[in-house]
Amino acid sequence: MRVVGIVALAAALGGCASVTRGTTENISIASTPAGAEATISGLEVPTTCITPCAIVAKRSADISITFAKPGYQAEVVTLTKEVPVKGAAGFADNILAGGLIGMGVDAATGAAQDHKPNPVMMTLKPVAPAAHVPAGPPRTKPTARSAPEAGT
Repeated sequence: MRVVGIVALAAALGGCASVTRGTTENISIASTPAGAEATISGLEVPTTCITPCAIVAKRSADISITFAKPGYQAEVVTLTKEVPVKGAAGFADNILAGGLIGMGVDAATGAAQDHKPNPVMMTLKPVAPAAHVPAGPPRTKPTARSAPEAGT
């Protein structure tokens, strides 16, 4: 009886997305111009990298990336999670094999999901130069006054 249970469990998990796709994915990050600091939030460990770079993230993570570079406006990209065809196929294999356990694992780990966009590409906008505003009317040098002549 134990062998039958193990075989059934193996069959149920064999096609699930957790096994076929894994619970993590690589996310590529780039910017124009390159060399921006990318701060990634939503990971277990706060992460910063200099573009171009790549990170490994859990498929279930809610990720946003802040791009910063001196002379450019800071930009934020929030990634979404979608179920691609591969993820849906792995999840559907659970239904066909009767794998409620596999479906639960896939749902809990987000294994059927992918982050979008991937790669993340950001074009940074230059900061507008500050307009020069004069402080007031121009100062003039005082003119030298000559002493009045005697007898005048």
